[in-house]
Formats: sequence, structure tokens, C-alpha cells
Amino acid sequence: MQNLIKKLLILSLLFNGLVFGGFSSALKKNKFLQPEEAFQISAVQKDDMIETKITLADKIHIYKDDLKYRIVSPQKVDLKPVLPPAHEFDGDKVYEKELVVTIPVKEITQKVKGDYTLEIEVVGCSDKGICYQPFRKSFTFKGAEAGFFDKISSLTQEGNTAKIADVLGSESSLFIIILFFIFGLLLALTPCVFPMIPILSSIIVSQSGNEKPSMGKAFFTSLVYVVAMALTYTVVGVVAGLLGADIQTAMQNPWVLTAFAAMFVALAFSLFGYYELGLPASWQSKISAASDEAGQKGGIAGTAIMGLLSALIVGPCVAPPLGGAVLFISHTGDALLGGVALFVMSMGMGMPLLLVGIGAGKFMPKPGGWMTTVSQVFGVMMLGLGIFMLSRILPDGVTLMLWSLLFIGSALYMGVFDPGSAKKGMKKLIQLLAVVFMLYGSALFVGAISGASSMLRPFEKFTSGGGTAVAMAKEDKANHRGYSIDRLMKEVAASDKPVVVDFGKDSCTACTELEEITFPDPKVQEALKKFTFIKIDLTDNTEDDKALLKKFELFGTPNIIFFDKENNYLPEKSLTGFIKPNVFAEHLKEVSK
Repeated sequence: MQNLIKKLLILSLLFNGLVFGGFSSALKKNKFLQPEEAFQISAVQKDDMIETKITLADKIHIYKDDLKYRIVSPQKVDLKPVLPPAHEFDGDKVYEKELVVTIPVKEITQKVKGDYTLEIEVVGCSDKGICYQPFRKSFTFKGAEAGFFDKISSLTQEGNTAKIADVLGSESSLFIIILFFIFGLLLALTPCVFPMIPILSSIIVSQSGNEKPSMGKAFFTSLVYVVAMALTYTVVGVVAGLLGADIQTAMQNPWVLTAFAAMFVALAFSLFGYYELGLPASWQSKISAASDEAGQKGGIAGTAIMGLLSALIVGPCVAPPLGGAVLFISHTGDALLGGVALFVMSMGMGMPLLLVGIGAGKFMPKPGGWMTTVSQVFGVMMLGLGIFMLSRILPDGVTLMLWSLLFIGSALYMGVFDPGSAKKGMKKLIQLLAVVFMLYGSALFVGAISGASSMLRPFEKFTSGGGTAVAMAKEDKANHRGYSIDRLMKEVAASDKPVVVDFGKDSCTACTELEEITFPDPKVQEALKKFTFIKIDLTDNTEDDKALLKKFELFGTPNIIFFDKENNYLPEKSLTGFIKPNVFAEHLKEVSK
């Protein structure tokens, strides 16, 4: 009824304008205010309170339930200030003329450290018959200086490389060293580092032969491996920052991956006991005659080479701190500070590997049958790593078939079909594990035959798909390659929605995590409906691929960038590395505002 009265009033006013002064004067009288004129918002700090004032134009009202106060930077915090009573209007609680709300500074500083940005959002309408889009205004305030550990805690959750690069140029050396070491410890928990654990373990086992490795020797072997890996990451980052050359990407070509996979397979059969890898006896005797320690030196060299190759080939994923350090080097040319940060981060990544060395020396069983079993377990792991390498260049169906054969073969070797009565104690548990391997291997076999592409969803062809933009994008991999800057910008310009651009490649474990875990999540799929989703595959590492990364100041993959509705690039919203589904869904909501 109220809306009908509003419409009648507007029609009456237009009629009066036509009769008493012409149509143009009627339009002038009914010209609607711009949002900035309808809602004038201010916020000032007075002692220990922030006083906010919303001044509303004549015949403008805002709704109490849609009034929001929140901190949007350096982190998102919803505030619940005490609001004055509102009055009824057409069944809703509204405010008119002026609204003053005070927020205790203590309420904010308890949750946010350092400078912060307060955002006030209103939703209002005019009595003349128009409702405005949500109107927001932001205010920045000087906060209490964030403490040492508060800064570190905040930055370890940062996914934007540019913000991490800023830290390198503004913080003390001690802060940077501690921060990047913590970054490394966190990265040690990611799948990019996991493959290095069996590699190092197998090196320790193979170097020990039939003897139990001493803790000192195992730890020293691990240290050599980790330092070699850290130095490689440092050199790669510095070169990429100064010259723009991505050595890791260059090492992801089929010939290198095949050779590395073959090395794993050879090491696996050595661990199975079919032969021993080593120098010819004549060479070994000459080396031994030259120096009693030369054999150990040879082992050190081999371990260091494996650490170097592991950094280049096994774990080519990019995380925010790595991208931030590379971006800092490229902008400032300060290779020393950026290199130190990368080295410290890499040593943090290697901490679990050093623990492997300590554990190998302390907990490895004594020589005997158990040592043979341990060697065989690591042999299976080596075969798995070989398949992992080849998965970057083989079709998904072939990769699934290889995994299937590995699991089924392991189950048979573990005695999955042996009579249960012959198994006792630990052997019974091993047989149970063998049954699980057999069932999973069979599932992968069915998935490979049916055309599935995921180890996590081998029966995906038998279940209903989601039909989202991400699912559709995943179907046609050929369309993801061959992007140029012009092609991307044309697709962005053609979109009437904000745009998400996902940069990935086949050799990137974190990219696979995004595709298998984050993008299919229901909350993420719902949020992505407001966006145009573009996936770009950089596996081929063409000149156009390199130009795209250079254009948006990105290093490697995975990287996700955003454009708003007006096709403006939003560098402050970019994300690097794996992002959890709930975090990504919230980020999408923030970008789509």
C-alpha cells in the first residue's frame, strides 16, 4: 500500500509539473540525490572513542538491520557497536536525519594491531521511491604499534606477495630472518616437501647398506641434503628476481622428468636388493687408497646433488614468501637481503628432513630381516615418486593405471591372499593394510578404465558433476593453454562480472590441490557464480606464458589474480600458493563487493 501511495504521489507531481510550469521543471524537482549526497558519513577519534556520524538528506532513511560497522584492514573484524533506538517505517526499523554512534577504541585494538581501516556500510531509500545500492565509506586510524610476534602472526597468514615484498624493505634484518624461518616451517607441512622425505630416507638407508646408520652420520647426510636444497632455492629465487628466468620451470620438461623418474626406479630396484648402486670396485679401491675419507666425500657429493635436483624438479611449487622475495629482488635489485630470506626459509622447510636424519639414526631397527623390509618399503616409495614425476607428462588415465598397479602389486607382495590363520600380531595388521591397498588399487584401476582423472575421485565418471564454471573449465585442458596478454585482456573486457584468473601448470602440486580441494568446494562454487573464471595453464612455458607472469609481476604457480567489474586489475587482492576453501570463499566475497 505504501509503495502504491509513493507511485501515485510521483505521478501527481509529474502531472502538476506539466500543468504548472512544464515537464522539465517537474523532472528538476524530482531529481534523485547521488549516494554521496544522500548519505554523508564521517568518523573521527576523540580520546578513547571513535565518533561516527551519518547525516541523511531530507526524506532519506537507512535500515537498522543493514547497518554495518567493520574493520577491513589489516584483517576483517565485524564490530557490534551500541545503536540508538530506531523508529518504525513500513514495517522496518529505520533511522532518519542523523545517526551518531560511538565505538570504544579499546574494542578495536583488542582485536587488531597497528593501523586499521574502519568501514561503515548503509542501505537506504528515498521517500520519493528509489532505493540505493549498499553505500560504504572507509576511514583509516592510527593504531597501537603491533608487537614483534603480532606482526609475524599476521604475515604468516598473508597470501599476497606484494605485501610480503613490502616487509622485506621496511622491517629489520632480525624480523625478516625469524619471519622467513617460520614461513619455511609452515611450508614444510605442504605436499611440495613431502616427496623429499622418502628421497632422503632412501639415501640414508642405501648408504648404510646392511648396517644400522649412526645418528651422527644420518644427521650429517640430512644436513648436506637440506643445505644443498636451500642453496638451490636461493639461487633460483635470486636469478628469477634479477633476470626474470625461472630455472625450476625450465627443468620441468619431459626429458628431465623422465630421467629423474628412471633414477627413482633404479634406486627402487637397488633397495629391493636386485643390485647395488655404486662405483666400480677398481674405482673404489683407487679412491680409498687416495684418502680414507674419500668414500664419505663421494657420498656427500651424491647427497648434495640429490638435494639440488629435488629443489629443482621435485618441489617446484610457489608460495607467497618465495614470490614475495623474488618480487622484492626484481624491484630493488637487493639480491643479498632477498637471498638471505630465501635461504633461511629453505632451511626452515628442511627442518623435518633433519628430523628424519635424527630418527633414522635412533629408531632404525638393528641389522637383520627388519632392515630388508625397511629397504623394500622405501623401494616402493621410490616407485611412487617415479610415477609422481611421470604424472606431469603422462595422460591422467595412464597415471591412474600406474598407481593402480603399484598399490595392487604392494598388496600382493604383503600377502593379501595368504591364509588369515597363518598371520599373527603385527603380520595381521600388515595383511589388513594389504587389503586396503588392494581395494584402493582396484578402485584406481576402474577409474583409469572409465576415464577418471583424479586419485581422490576414481569413480567421478559414475557420479553426478557439479556443472560449475570451474568444472567446465577443467574439462577442456587444451583451451587453457596458448594464452597471450591480448587474449586474456579481451576475455576480461568481455565479462560483465568480476574476473578470477587462475595460473597453474601440470608440475605444480599446489595447483592440483586447488583443483581437487578448493575449487570444487560448495562454498567456493557458490561464491564463483558472481565471477567469470579463467584458467591459464603455463605448463608449456612459452614466451607468451613468460610475458603473462611478467605483466602481472608473478613468479611461478599457483597464482590467482582478480579484475573488478570495470576490468581494473586488483594487485592487492592477488593470492599465491594453496588457499583453503573457506579462506578463498571469504576472499571472493570481499572482492565481489
